[in-house]
Amino acid sequence: MSEINELYQQVILDHNKNPRNFGIIDDATNTAEGHNPLCGDQIDVYAKVESGKILEIKFKGAGCAISKASASIMTTLIVGKTVAEAKGLFDDFINIVTADLSDKCDTLELGKLAVFCGVREYPARVKCASLAWHTMMKAIQKSELDDAPVSTEDMEITI
Repeated sequence: MSEINELYQQVILDHNKNPRNFGIIDDATNTAEGHNPLCGDQIDVYAKVESGKILEIKFKGAGCAISKASASIMTTLIVGKTVAEAKGLFDDFINIVTADLSDKCDTLELGKLAVFCGVREYPARVKCASLAWHTMMKAIQKSELDDAPVSTEDMEITI
Protein backbone atom coordinates (compact mmCIF):
# COMPACT_ATOMS: atom_id res chain seq x y z
CA MET A 1 0.00 0.00 0.00
CA SER A 2 1.38 3.44 -0.89
CA GLU A 3 2.23 5.91 1.83
CA ILE A 4 -0.50 8.34 0.72
CA ASN A 5 -3.13 5.57 0.73
CA GLU A 6 -2.14 4.52 4.22
CA LEU A 7 -2.32 8.13 5.43
CA TYR A 8 -5.66 8.56 3.63
CA GLN A 9 -7.17 5.52 5.33
CA GLN A 10 -5.88 6.46 8.81
CA VAL A 11 -7.10 10.05 8.62
CA ILE A 12 -10.49 9.09 7.14
CA LEU A 13 -11.06 6.52 9.89
CA ASP A 14 -10.03 8.97 12.62
CA HIS A 15 -12.24 11.82 11.38
CA ASN A 16 -15.16 9.45 10.82
CA LYS A 17 -14.97 8.07 14.37
CA ASN A 18 -14.16 11.42 16.00
CA PRO A 19 -15.53 14.16 13.75
CA ARG A 20 -14.35 17.67 14.50
CA ASN A 21 -16.83 20.57 14.55
CA PHE A 22 -19.83 18.24 14.50
CA GLY A 23 -22.97 20.00 15.63
CA ILE A 24 -25.17 23.00 15.04
CA ILE A 25 -24.42 26.70 15.40
CA ASP A 26 -27.63 28.13 16.83
CA ASP A 27 -26.87 31.68 15.72
CA ALA A 28 -25.36 30.77 12.33
CA THR A 29 -25.39 33.54 9.77
CA ASN A 30 -25.10 31.12 6.85
CA THR A 31 -26.44 27.60 6.34
CA ALA A 32 -26.84 25.12 3.52
CA GLU A 33 -27.90 21.52 3.17
CA GLY A 34 -26.48 18.87 0.89
CA HIS A 35 -27.52 15.43 -0.27
CA ASN A 36 -25.87 12.59 -2.17
CA PRO A 37 -28.77 10.44 -3.40
CA LEU A 38 -26.49 7.66 -4.69
CA CYS A 39 -24.86 7.07 -1.31
CA GLY A 40 -27.51 8.50 1.01
CA ASP A 41 -25.17 11.11 2.49
CA GLN A 42 -26.97 14.07 4.11
CA ILE A 43 -25.13 17.10 5.45
CA ASP A 44 -26.04 20.50 6.84
CA VAL A 45 -23.33 23.15 7.13
CA TYR A 46 -23.62 26.00 9.62
CA ALA A 47 -21.30 28.97 9.55
CA LYS A 48 -20.91 32.24 11.35
CA VAL A 49 -19.50 34.69 8.80
CA GLU A 50 -18.75 38.30 9.69
CA SER A 51 -16.98 40.88 7.55
CA GLY A 52 -16.01 38.18 5.03
CA LYS A 53 -14.37 35.94 7.64
CA ILE A 54 -15.56 32.49 8.73
CA LEU A 55 -15.51 32.76 12.51
CA GLU A 56 -17.09 29.37 13.17
CA ILE A 57 -18.20 26.43 11.03
CA LYS A 58 -19.87 23.16 11.94
CA PHE A 59 -21.69 20.35 10.21
CA LYS A 60 -24.39 17.88 11.10
CA GLY A 61 -25.57 14.89 9.15
CA ALA A 62 -25.05 11.26 8.37
CA GLY A 63 -23.32 9.40 5.63
CA CYS A 64 -20.48 7.18 4.65
CA ALA A 65 -17.07 7.42 6.32
CA ILE A 66 -15.55 9.46 3.50
CA SER A 67 -18.38 11.99 3.49
CA LYS A 68 -18.29 12.49 7.25
CA ALA A 69 -14.49 12.61 7.43
CA SER A 70 -14.29 15.07 4.55
CA ALA A 71 -16.73 17.40 6.33
CA SER A 72 -14.71 17.12 9.54
CA ILE A 73 -11.39 17.84 7.84
CA MET A 74 -12.92 20.67 5.81
CA THR A 75 -14.20 22.48 8.91
CA THR A 76 -10.77 22.33 10.57
CA LEU A 77 -9.19 23.88 7.47
CA ILE A 78 -11.85 26.56 6.85
CA VAL A 79 -12.44 28.04 10.32
CA GLY A 80 -10.76 31.41 10.68
CA LYS A 81 -10.30 31.83 6.92
CA THR A 82 -11.81 34.53 4.76
CA VAL A 83 -14.48 33.57 2.25
CA ALA A 84 -11.88 34.11 -0.51
CA GLU A 85 -9.40 31.80 1.24
CA ALA A 86 -12.12 29.16 1.68
CA LYS A 87 -12.85 29.39 -2.05
CA GLY A 88 -9.15 28.84 -2.75
CA LEU A 89 -9.10 25.73 -0.52
CA PHE A 90 -12.25 24.50 -2.27
CA ASP A 91 -10.56 24.89 -5.67
CA ASP A 92 -7.44 23.09 -4.40
CA PHE A 93 -9.58 20.27 -2.99
CA ILE A 94 -11.50 19.79 -6.27
CA ASN A 95 -8.22 19.79 -8.23
CA ILE A 96 -6.78 17.15 -5.90
CA VAL A 97 -9.69 14.70 -5.99
CA THR A 98 -10.22 15.00 -9.74
CA ALA A 99 -6.56 14.93 -10.81
CA ASP A 100 -5.31 12.19 -13.07
CA LEU A 101 -3.97 9.16 -11.22
CA SER A 102 -0.61 9.67 -12.94
CA ASP A 103 -0.26 13.16 -11.42
CA LYS A 104 2.11 13.12 -8.48
CA CYS A 105 0.63 14.28 -5.21
CA ASP A 106 3.03 16.79 -3.62
CA THR A 107 2.27 16.22 0.05
CA LEU A 108 4.56 19.04 1.21
CA GLU A 109 2.90 21.62 -1.01
CA LEU A 110 -0.65 20.44 -0.24
CA GLY A 111 -0.28 20.22 3.52
CA LYS A 112 -3.37 18.82 5.22
CA LEU A 113 -5.21 18.63 1.88
CA ALA A 114 -2.78 15.89 0.79
CA VAL A 115 -4.89 13.26 2.52
CA PHE A 116 -7.48 13.72 -0.24
CA CYS A 117 -5.04 12.49 -2.90
CA GLY A 118 -6.24 9.00 -1.97
CA VAL A 119 -9.81 9.81 -3.07
CA ARG A 120 -8.85 10.00 -6.74
CA GLU A 121 -8.08 6.27 -6.65
CA TYR A 122 -11.75 5.61 -5.88
CA PRO A 123 -13.73 7.56 -8.51
CA ALA A 124 -17.07 6.44 -7.10
CA ARG A 125 -16.16 8.19 -3.82
CA VAL A 126 -15.30 11.61 -5.26
CA LYS A 127 -18.87 12.85 -4.84
CA CYS A 128 -18.96 11.51 -1.28
CA ALA A 129 -15.84 13.48 -0.41
CA SER A 130 -16.97 16.56 -2.36
CA LEU A 131 -20.45 16.94 -0.87
CA ALA A 132 -19.35 18.80 2.26
CA TRP A 133 -17.12 21.14 0.27
CA HIS A 134 -19.85 22.05 -2.21
CA THR A 135 -22.30 22.52 0.66
CA MET A 136 -19.82 24.76 2.50
CA MET A 137 -19.40 26.91 -0.61
CA LYS A 138 -23.15 27.31 -0.94
CA ALA A 139 -23.41 28.22 2.75
CA ILE A 140 -20.71 30.89 2.74
CA GLN A 141 -21.93 32.38 -0.54
CA LYS A 142 -25.56 31.98 0.46
CA SER A 143 -28.19 33.92 -1.36
CA GLU A 144 -31.53 34.44 0.34
CA LEU A 145 -33.16 33.61 -3.01
CA ASP A 146 -31.53 30.20 -3.38
CA ASP A 147 -32.18 27.79 -0.54
CA ALA A 148 -32.34 24.61 -2.63
CA PRO A 149 -30.16 21.79 -1.24
CA VAL A 150 -26.84 20.97 -2.85
CA SER A 151 -27.06 17.64 -4.68
CA THR A 152 -24.23 15.52 -6.00
CA GLU A 153 -26.44 14.87 -8.99
CA ASP A 154 -25.91 18.51 -9.97
CA MET A 155 -22.13 18.39 -9.60
CA GLU A 156 -20.05 18.43 -12.72
CA ILE A 157 -17.10 16.36 -11.56
CA THR A 158 -15.07 14.51 -14.13
CA ILE A 159 -12.32 12.09 -13.39
